[in-house]
Amino acid sequence: MIQMVLDEASSSMSDAVTHSRREFSTIRTGRASSAIVEKINVVAYGVEMRMLELASFSIPEPRQLLVTPHDPANVPAIEKAIVQADLGLTPGNDGRSVRLSFPELTEERRRDLVRMVNGMAEDGKNRMRGLRRNARKDLDDLEGSVSEDDLKWAGSRLDDLIHGFEAEIDSARQAKEDELLEV
Repeated sequence: MIQMVLDEASSSMSDAVTHSRREFSTIRTGRASSAIVEKINVVAYGVEMRMLELASFSIPEPRQLLVTPHDPANVPAIEKAIVQADLGLTPGNDGRSVRLSFPELTEERRRDLVRMVNGMAEDGKNRMRGLRRNARKDLDDLEGSVSEDDLKWAGSRLDDLIHGFEAEIDSARQAKEDELLEV
């Protein structure tokens, strides 16, 4: 039973790290990346859909993203969704695709983005602390059916797990911070 609780906590914490890394990838660094627009919702065919489902993405230049809808009739809807998402990018429309040019980041904007990444990292750590709290509760529920030594061992193993996964989030945060501050 103890091993099941630890395995479940480990799996959930791993998912939290993956989620944090995905969140970090949505922060733009001045380089073109489709991750910034993939999750934007677009109203097409009378239904709200993710841009990832409606278009393909290419990067013709390091600071340019080309969004090409599978159906050219969706170009205005995609352009409107990008403007409404308030990404700080102005889309250019040639009738068949939408072109986004990424401006050079100012030092002040870079610092703001670093603060945003730090906040995302802290949210990820808080998510993991909640998972640890739930696992601790599950371990406490086992009290009486397993020995106290086993519960102590499981508690220390759980602490080791969270420290390892928090270190992964810190590592990913530091890498993103270095990428943002690179001029």
